[in-house]
Amino acid sequence: MIKSEKNIAFELKNISKTYYLKETTPSSILGYLKDPFSNKKKVVNALSDINLKVKKGEIIGIVGNNGSGKSTLLNIILGSILPDKNGRVISHGRIIRLALGLGIDKNLSARDNIYLNGSILGLSFKKISSIFHEIIDFAGLKDFIDTPLKFYSKGMIQRLTFAIAINANADIILLDEFFGGTGDQEFKKKSNEAFHNKIMENRTIVIVSHSLKIIKNNCSRVIWIENGKLIKEGPASEIIEDY
Repeated sequence: MIKSEKNIAFELKNISKTYYLKETTPSSILGYLKDPFSNKKKVVNALSDINLKVKKGEIIGIVGNNGSGKSTLLNIILGSILPDKNGRVISHGRIIRLALGLGIDKNLSARDNIYLNGSILGLSFKKISSIFHEIIDFAGLKDFIDTPLKFYSKGMIQRLTFAIAINANADIILLDEFFGGTGDQEFKKKSNEAFHNKIMENRTIVIVSHSLKIIKNNCSRVIWIENGKLIKEGPASEIIEDY
């Protein structure tokens, strides 16, 4: 990734992503008889010429229907997928993506998952050790530290993953359907507080969510993507109304 203006957290220039899928099975018996060894390629334009600048400390939202290209765009910003030729991601700072359950291994214990996921989130083993019991206490799992997660309930896993994630060490955070308010009523209250105090404050945030309420309440700007194209961008209330 290339560095640019210092007041810009990241910039997308001419971002497109094209997939070429092999069609090895003819669509009909007649097609098979005509060409039994057909090896045609189907072209899928997941993203087309996306340009965007996001300032440091800005909170933006991305809306769009399933299959519109939101996840592909997040992966390109993160660097896990490369854009087509001539597309560039210019960034300042460390970028991570948070999604509930992302990186969790259910065959491992809570202890092992804390160290594994903490290191993925940019924390040193020394730092993880210093906040280990804080994470366990926050999740309310002190009696299940060395229990494999496959024996956890869904709610227990959500509490653990959230308790780990709020300690993420990054300048730019991509929130993929990840927000506070998970678990029972007591946990919802403290997770909401922790989310806003430890994740949202003094960071550059990109929120992808199907909850328009979350987008409207937290984002200063929203971009609307459909069929891989940036349809419109602007103030949250305006874009959500049109969307």
